[in-house]
Amino acid sequence: MASPDRAAPTIVDVAHAAGVSKSLVSLAIRGDAGVSEATRERILAVAAALGYRSNTLARGLARGRTQVIGVVVSDLRNPYHADVVTGIETAAQASGFGTIIGHGQASPEILAQRLDQMLDLGVDGVIVASAMLPPEALDVVAERRPLVMVGRPFEQPRQVSVVRNHDERGAALAVEHLLSLGHERIVHLASSQRAAAQARRAAYGEAVTKAGLQATTLAVGEGGVAELVASLEGPAAPTACFAGNDRAAVALLHDALDAGIGVPDRLSIVGYDNAEVGRQVRPALTTVEQPREAMGREATRLLLDRIDGDGETVEVTLEPHLIVRGSTSAPW
Repeated sequence: MASPDRAAPTIVDVAHAAGVSKSLVSLAIRGDAGVSEATRERILAVAAALGYRSNTLARGLARGRTQVIGVVVSDLRNPYHADVVTGIETAAQASGFGTIIGHGQASPEILAQRLDQMLDLGVDGVIVASAMLPPEALDVVAERRPLVMVGRPFEQPRQVSVVRNHDERGAALAVEHLLSLGHERIVHLASSQRAAAQARRAAYGEAVTKAGLQATTLAVGEGGVAELVASLEGPAAPTACFAGNDRAAVALLHDALDAGIGVPDRLSIVGYDNAEVGRQVRPALTTVEQPREAMGREATRLLLDRIDGDGETVEVTLEPHLIVRGSTSAPW
């Protein structure tokens, strides 16, 4: 191992110690197919013994790149964004790229600042996991760097590729599940005003109306959870709820149980996201899984294609699926 008092070993030191050329060391470290396995293992062993570390940034700068992508998210406290970032980082690392995360703290102004900071740092491209920035602002950024958006915008930017979940299909899966159990009084707990949440709300309304039932929507931010719990008495009380995300569903589950309302005996609950919190509560939450990590990986693939100059502006929609757990049953 190299002494901390000495300069870090270079690729030239590795080549000298291994008795090979500098170019062969470079090929071995990159995993080039033109180097035999035995030679590669010997060179890597020498590099490890010397304490040599490959400088990915230096190699990228030599090609006019930083080998780093920027990731800007609305709110890292939201499990949705955390899972998307996990998918991005996994795919970026597999392709030899690093990531820099910018937390927008659910503020459009801070999001814009984080985006500017990414560009100032010279990242090769940017992934934005937020619907809070206006399309014209994203288009301005896309003129300077390749940019991909994760999520459903109200209006798609012209120069930005988008990866999103099929929100309408996910909401339909939730309602179809509750209908199949025999529920006829199904309410919707809207989680936000985002485009994705509004798409789920509209799909809920369409599905219950098609079944000949009444659509009722309450908003989380307007006391919807408390209002719904208060309405769970009497013969016309709702027997099921489709919540716009798992956080709203878990809040409803907790408040219902605190009020002595059994779940799923008196109220069946379906969430959306398949967040970790839904697996930890009891009863475990029936939910619609949107493939968040897969969305992150797909966004990274599209961005790297754009960085290489091969990608076009596209929209990719990934399919959700229903996960049935203990929070739903036939109506009491």
